[in-house]
Amino acid sequence: MLLKMTKAEKTQLIEELVTKFSESKFFYLTNFSKLTAEQTTNLRRLCYEKEVEMVVIKNKLIKKALQRISEDQYKDVFEHLAGPTAVLFSETGKKPAEVLKEYRKTNEMPTLKAAYIDSSVIAGDDQIDYLSTLKSKEDLIGDLIGLLQSPMSNLMSALNSGGSTIHGLLQALEERGE
Repeated sequence: MLLKMTKAEKTQLIEELVTKFSESKFFYLTNFSKLTAEQTTNLRRLCYEKEVEMVVIKNKLIKKALQRISEDQYKDVFEHLAGPTAVLFSETGKKPAEVLKEYRKTNEMPTLKAAYIDSSVIAGDDQIDYLSTLKSKEDLIGDLIGLLQSPMSNLMSALNSGGSTIHGLLQALEERGE
């Protein structure tokens, strides 16, 4: 038997969703309609293991919560709020895609409706591979630091090697100046 939510319960749930969506730069909307109860439980377990929160909520309540935050910011998300929807929340943009990719090795569902990645909406199930390769902010900073350090490391190793051409060139310039 299904119990109807009271208006107060809906209002409370919308407020909780407003907080959740406000704090999240990354969330995925998925269609899980053809999963059995056991498959859904297995998906939830995998999400938990990978630090991805899975929430099943009515589209109407999701839309109301997002509209309360910003009508414009989420307008491209609204068109994907149809049919059964599970929302996957994560601290990084690619974790939910990795979960979906791993889970779909043995199941054809759930499918990706859309992903909200730091103010961009990426739509379509065919985007899972792309989304699973996204780098986190920390990864990008590490890559940048590595790129910045590389020329300095090369220069230092060239200067430290005794028989290097740079060392020889500096000696020749010094002798020439004398």
